[in-house]
Amino acid sequence: AKLAYRLIRWRNVLLGMYFFQLARRKPARVKQLILGGVRMALGPDYDIATHFTPRYNPWDQRLCLVPDGDLFKAIRQNRASVVTSEIDSFTPRGIRLRDGSELPADIIVTATGLVLQVLGGMEVVVDGRAVDFSKTLNYKGMMYSDVPNLASAFGYTNASWTLKCDLTCEYVCRLINYMDRHGYKQAMPHNVDPSITELPSLDFSSGYVQRAIAKMPKQGSKRPWRLYQNYALDIVTLRFGKVDDGVMQYS
Repeated sequence: AKLAYRLIRWRNVLLGMYFFQLARRKPARVKQLILGGVRMALGPDYDIATHFTPRYNPWDQRLCLVPDGDLFKAIRQNRASVVTSEIDSFTPRGIRLRDGSELPADIIVTATGLVLQVLGGMEVVVDGRAVDFSKTLNYKGMMYSDVPNLASAFGYTNASWTLKCDLTCEYVCRLINYMDRHGYKQAMPHNVDPSITELPSLDFSSGYVQRAIAKMPKQGSKRPWRLYQNYALDIVTLRFGKVDDGVMQYS
């Protein structure tokens, strides 16, 4: 059972990685592949162009997966419907759309206007000075340059979120054990390479990312400051890589 679990897990991970790479290299082909699958699920008469064809390419924003096709089944059975438009205002009975029509609703779940906050908006102070995370580099996707003893879990944007979170927890445990063995009380990543250039931490076109990108930590052009969004590479780096890598400073 354990072997079967591991094989299936890695099959799913590798399929996800392959699909992401294919989408980045051949976005038009992948877009047509996805739309073809939706068309098969909903039938030739459904308006795919209006309701399931976004303005962006696959993985320019996160994909919504429907592995069991339950959404499409509900649409075919007229138990669910999709309305693609822009909201003008709320009304006593629901939502008024930009085209003037009204969409009746008993319950409205807001899913737009998200504002990302680093560490949930928590203020971090080091030696009496508040940390401006927009001026830090992200170390291995979990720590921040010149900020000691602080790590946070931030998952993958192109795969299961928890894959990276699991590796982050493993690495932090390795780091703490290393500090205990050597009697260190502080671990702080510090950039000593002047050739490192700053890059945005995320390359998504989503509105919630673009609204917050200026306030988020940067990634660097090279390891260990570069975020590869690649589970296989991160296993090598975080599970088996050196904890004392010349960038992490201990005291």
